[in-house]
Amino acid sequence: MSPRLFEGYSPDEHRPLGGYLLLSTAFEAALAAFVAEHRRSGRELPERLSAADLALLAAATQKLSRLIAKDRVTSFARAPFTRYTGEGGPSEVTEEARGTGLRLAIGELLHCPFCLGVWVGGGFFGSYLRRPKQTRWAAAFFTMLAASDLLQLAYTAAQERA
Repeated sequence: MSPRLFEGYSPDEHRPLGGYLLLSTAFEAALAAFVAEHRRSGRELPERLSAADLALLAAATQKLSRLIAKDRVTSFARAPFTRYTGEGGPSEVTEEARGTGLRLAIGELLHCPFCLGVWVGGGFFGSYLRRPKQTRWAAAFFTMLAASDLLQLAYTAAQERA
């Protein structure tokens, strides 16, 4: 692909558009492979997702995305692509993407819980279609952690008001 293709998009700031293209292509290729394999397997898609499963998967996606993107303990996985910039929320750090090209694009993906939500949600959804029972259990675990976080924050807020 010609580097000139993206010329002029962001003349004052480097944007890793080629890296974004590679990441998007990887996601779409994985999705296409999953759909093709699902069709070959002869399994039917469920008619709909129950509201309870949707809520469970949504909460789990939010929590796992945030855990990957912000947690102190997972910073080792982001370190090749990000730079530590300071403390964030409770048990979280703030980082910025570093490097150029694909490395910068991966860094931007890894430190952004909103960006990771697409990937994590896709994983949960694909897993749910294959193994709903096991996926519900995994999602319940991450949803439980999200609820625990909310209770910890509520407890801390109550202590500060007392």
